[in-house]
Amino acid sequence: MKGKRRINLSKAIVNFEEFAVRRIWDESNEKWLFSVVDVIVILTNSPRPRKYWNALKTKLKQEGSELSPKLGQLKLKASDGKYYLTDIADTETLFRIIQSIPSPKAEPFKLWLAKVGYERLQETVDPELAVNRARDYWQQAGRSSKWIEQQMHGQETRNKLTDYWQENDVKKGVEYATLTDIIRQEWSDLTTRQHKNIKGLKRHNLRDNMTEAELIFTALAELSTTQIAQVEKAVGYNQNAQSAKRGGRIAGDARQALEERIGKKIVSGENFLAPKKETRKLK
Repeated sequence: MKGKRRINLSKAIVNFEEFAVRRIWDESNEKWLFSVVDVIVILTNSPRPRKYWNALKTKLKQEGSELSPKLGQLKLKASDGKYYLTDIADTETLFRIIQSIPSPKAEPFKLWLAKVGYERLQETVDPELAVNRARDYWQQAGRSSKWIEQQMHGQETRNKLTDYWQENDVKKGVEYATLTDIIRQEWSDLTTRQHKNIKGLKRHNLRDNMTEAELIFTALAELSTTQIAQVEKAVGYNQNAQSAKRGGRIAGDARQALEERIGKKIVSGENFLAPKKETRKLK
């Protein structure tokens, strides 16, 4: 991994379950490079992942591994907002590292890595591949055509909102998550954690486990937030938080009106793992 690289920082963070993985796009070699220590956190749950990784590197070197020349280092942004020199590796090298770590998450992580490390390369040339791949995944999982279409429309609405945030000084990570939680609380009267608890979810993606009605109200809340923020010309976290409250409240009022009419809760215990779970009745 020696020599000059042209680096693109777009889509610099991806998520495996609820774990953030930092990555950069090496334009010169046309490949994703991932933060190794982020992978160590996922596989080992170690409180000191850097120490674990340094020990593993030493062990592999002693065993005659040729891993070191395939690693690189770049300064990546950490959770404290500062940049630190961090080991990075491409997908192929990460596969070799994963084989050296005993972890129950190794196999599902390798499947995830194959998707974000290889298939995304094709999607940069043909974005339709990403859409088709997602559709195929949901179809194989037994989702209805109506649910799939609603999920895709909802994701498009979400992308427009996050595009606005990105262009108007909202920081990715904590601020995105906090604004999302504000919107959810306003429309559903629940935090993200409470919503997941109702569905019995831990590390699974909440949006993938929503019912069609939940997706519709989420999309309405995010659409309203985007349009209100645009009209108010919201800039930065504080102004966008006010827009998020107003946008989420519009969907919240609509939800309450529908619940009163149909006599049951919109937020459901139904999830991707147990789709037949009954919806809670209003008390």
